[in-house]
Amino acid sequence: MKKYSIAIALLAASLGSFAQDVNKLINEKDVERLIKTLSADDMQGRGTFTPGIDKAATFIEGEFKAAGLQPLTGATGFRQNFAVYRTVPEQGKVAIEGQAIVPENIAIYAGSAFEWSNLDGVEVAKIEAGKNFRTEYRAFFRSPKKVLVLVDPSHKELFAQLRSRFNSGSISMEKPAETSAQQVIMVLGSFGDVKAVTASYKTKIENPPIFNVAGMLPGKSKKEEYVVFSGHYDHLGIQPAMQGDSIANGADDDASGTTAMISLAKYYKKLNNNERTLIFVAFTAEEIGGYGARYFSKQLPPEKVVAMFNIEMIGKQSKFGKNTAFITGYERSDFGKILQSNLEGTAFTFHPDPYPEQNLFYRSDNATLARLGVPAHTISTDQIDIDKLYHTVKDEFSSLDVSNITATIRAIALSSRSIVAGTATPTRIPKLEER
Repeated sequence: MKKYSIAIALLAASLGSFAQDVNKLINEKDVERLIKTLSADDMQGRGTFTPGIDKAATFIEGEFKAAGLQPLTGATGFRQNFAVYRTVPEQGKVAIEGQAIVPENIAIYAGSAFEWSNLDGVEVAKIEAGKNFRTEYRAFFRSPKKVLVLVDPSHKELFAQLRSRFNSGSISMEKPAETSAQQVIMVLGSFGDVKAVTASYKTKIENPPIFNVAGMLPGKSKKEEYVVFSGHYDHLGIQPAMQGDSIANGADDDASGTTAMISLAKYYKKLNNNERTLIFVAFTAEEIGGYGARYFSKQLPPEKVVAMFNIEMIGKQSKFGKNTAFITGYERSDFGKILQSNLEGTAFTFHPDPYPEQNLFYRSDNATLARLGVPAHTISTDQIDIDKLYHTVKDEFSSLDVSNITATIRAIALSSRSIVAGTATPTRIPKLEER
């Protein structure tokens, strides 16, 4: 494992106590302990609604308590409990040209039960061999419609993962309508022109509780101005087996970001010099629609949130090399410029998101607050265009570079100091349209 370090010796006087303490207070061994625990097999992949995510939440609560954080104002504990509506599939049947499709080749996504007796009003699409499966299937979820998606057998492995996610149910903050406008049926197989299809989909609706884990450090002189540090602690849970392994540990996605958030909470508690109120939150249900962030965003006035540091997938070196990370939505505010100015005299640099085609700004928990005008950005190092472990059971601790994670956490600590101190305020970003 390569060793990375931030060159903090230069300009030590201007960096002050932040630079003097960052290496001591953000300890690589503790970073390793946190991420190892969160991504261990006994967390069962931290799937929403599973015992594994409850265990992870308990662990994070313990870290917050040990660090000396307080619950959010008005709360009696660190868990931010709320309930969602979960529509769970009970039965799905599809026949194409009169031929019944075996269940393992069917993946259905809809908010309620439905039946198709023909192709009236149904769009027929294909994901052919050689196409990017993830990019292609996401296109079918951007507007409410009925779609039959024929998936080439070459995508069998990724199709099985998606089917497993669909079978865990769809989620809504509001009680689902009796009829869903969005009805997506994906079928794995080789087909010509489809002229006839019948389908039925039966569901049941549950109302299970889920929970963020959130704590805070009250500000000294600007208590009503909030700086949020976040990462999502859920992942995909148990998945179809790959080479005998079925636990999607989510070490990089996003035990690494959750580890960063906890480490920063400890760091700022020990410094005890934050003028603004700092909120540290581990979001739930990011992988199934960002519901933890959606709930959180309604619990505090967005105009009082000065900035959000959302941290996701910092487990490996970025495409820009060691001691680098990128910031999604870099051009939308001067957040990134402020961070970089605070790193003057170090070896670490932040860069604009190099993957605009991936739409990453809208794909993490920062987007909910960003839509409300908050300078809310995600910091990452993931080379997502070539990351073969993303959303697979191979995203394990053994694949990570703990030194890279530690260097990135230290850089975030140093780069956030003027915002935390209340001497710098990022420009607000335009309120975003739902996408």
